[in-house]
Amino acid sequence: MSTSVSQRTSRFSHDLAHAASRPLPDGANRAARRSLFNVLGTTIGAATSPAVEVMLATASGLEVSGPVPVLGRRDTVDRHWGALIAGTAGHYDDFDDTHLATVIHPGAATLGALVALSDTPVSSGEVFLRALALGCEAQLRIGNAISPNHYDRGWHITGTCGVFGATVAAAVILGYDADQLEAALAAASTMTLGHREAFGSMTKPFHAGKAAANGILAAQRAADGAAAFHALGDDGILTMFADAVDDVELFGSWDRDWELERNAFKPYPCGIVAHPAIDAAIEASAQVTADTIVGIDVSCHPLVPELMGIEQPADGLQARFSARHGVAVGLLDGIVGLAQFSDTRATSADATRLRAVTRLVPGDDCARDAATVTVHSSDRHDVVAHVPHARGSLARPLTDAELLAKVSALTEPVLGDGSGAALLRAVENIGTPTGFADVLSAALPAHEREQV
Repeated sequence: MSTSVSQRTSRFSHDLAHAASRPLPDGANRAARRSLFNVLGTTIGAATSPAVEVMLATASGLEVSGPVPVLGRRDTVDRHWGALIAGTAGHYDDFDDTHLATVIHPGAATLGALVALSDTPVSSGEVFLRALALGCEAQLRIGNAISPNHYDRGWHITGTCGVFGATVAAAVILGYDADQLEAALAAASTMTLGHREAFGSMTKPFHAGKAAANGILAAQRAADGAAAFHALGDDGILTMFADAVDDVELFGSWDRDWELERNAFKPYPCGIVAHPAIDAAIEASAQVTADTIVGIDVSCHPLVPELMGIEQPADGLQARFSARHGVAVGLLDGIVGLAQFSDTRATSADATRLRAVTRLVPGDDCARDAATVTVHSSDRHDVVAHVPHARGSLARPLTDAELLAKVSALTEPVLGDGSGAALLRAVENIGTPTGFADVLSAALPAHEREQV
């Protein structure tokens, strides 16, 4: 399918504007609610993370003030910083949603735009849900159109596509027509960012936050009369991102079969390509004695060593990009959560020892959601654990109960007992006139809830 340079951006904008004028299809509606619930949990869970503390200290030094809440905290900031902080926090623990085909984490940047514009008067919370759905979908369709070449070039696709998602979400909330949306996308195309070299550092989640803040700025430029140009055309940003642009991916049906329905939710806070191996390690943990392990072989997809090849991480952030670490703590602890990616656990002696005897064995015949872990011990026969489909994969998605348990584990240390269930009720009722305000209220400490 071919679309001319003068048509691609315009058609994409008009398709989006038309979709924004209608209720979401049932499948996309449910996927949007699950995506919103998940990323609210990861954002609240990172409310006191070093990244959020640093950004709030910087904002305070700049005397930033405004009505935008910081989820999970008592602080408020202006729109720019609200988007920046929410987007960064949502992606901080690498626990947010993941579109498996592109490896985009679409929720964080899009949520940042929603939080920043939460004081915008709109008719219903359903508009905010539609904004989240369309913002995520725009990212995923653009990501599909330039994958896998874009990611292979070294770009961090969550940052580069995230700004388009945040821009679309802001445009939907602000009620933009197709021409205004086209101008906003043009502005967004000048604000893309992010490369994979930042993986394992605090800069990686900042890409999602900056994408959110840039999306707000791009939407504002369109409102101020910024001229539209063919941002997605043959001389536009997409042909700089990849060798070819697949128009079929950009212009699929908006009535059914959204990419958002293939958004997945992580059971472990680290790079998703290591999840099959972690599943296998946890399965094997009850059959081994850690002190007698002399070798570990991990048969896996080639992306595992490429994306998560750090052998001996120096801290918890680096550990999120060490498949060896995920396998080690899976075998040692029999459970893998945020505690297993703390600085203390990342540098512990027993994890360091097991990582040193772990070998990644990539194979082109291994599916991305599969892995086999073979544990060699000095006191027994080898223990072999094979996982054909990882938890959280499309073949084995997290159930609603598992997603609630995940979000509750993230929010309760910040907001208290029952906060996950309260947040879920608010998301389920988002279609009411005060729906998104109620969601924000459930995402804040008790005192601040009265102020929303």
